[in-house]
Amino acid sequence: MKAVLFDLDNTLIDFMRMKKISCEAAISAMIDAGLEMEKDEAYKKLFDLYGVHGIEHQQIFQKFLEEVTGEVDYKILSRGIAAYRKMQAGYLEPYPRVRSTLILLREKGLKLGIVSDAPKLKAWMRLAEMGLTDFFDFVVAFDDTGERKPSALPFKAALEHLGCNPSEILFVGDNPERDIAGAKEVGMKTCLAKYGQLFPDNGIKADYELKDIAGLAKIVSK
Repeated sequence: MKAVLFDLDNTLIDFMRMKKISCEAAISAMIDAGLEMEKDEAYKKLFDLYGVHGIEHQQIFQKFLEEVTGEVDYKILSRGIAAYRKMQAGYLEPYPRVRSTLILLREKGLKLGIVSDAPKLKAWMRLAEMGLTDFFDFVVAFDDTGERKPSALPFKAALEHLGCNPSEILFVGDNPERDIAGAKEVGMKTCLAKYGQLFPDNGIKADYELKDIAGLAKIVSK
């Protein structure tokens, strides 16, 4: 094995925990600023819109206000965004034992990279905010190929960075259909991050499974 590639959200970062807490704070702030809506109803509507437009949509609060009020009130919008960002900064943390595991992988001489569906700057910013940038040789993001996993293009872009055979690479991700199926398609070994898994397997099996990221040490040693 010469390299380990990681998905970012829900693999290195407990992204959905951060997202939910930040969105709750944003909804509360918008209600305080004058949004006439029950908190539970507003929260559900916001996540319905994330389901339609994608969890990384850059103007989701604008779309939310347009949908529920027919217009964008910038006083309400600004309060929501400010509360979201403040809460996000406090809860954006790696899973336990991520840092010690990355140190171990580096000590073994392995190349490390990220393949994420997030925008490139956001991916690097998340790594920077967690103090993890120096562990990674590169990030392949949506901007690089215009395709999201399980498309082969992001995985092939990572292969170009690494310059080694797919069979010499282990891909670690939480989403069976996007991460595991996509990496398998190009010939990489795969590892399912069970600790962050939100979506069902649907019959897709990884070569390895992790209940804790620290288990990578044993897999790599094999």
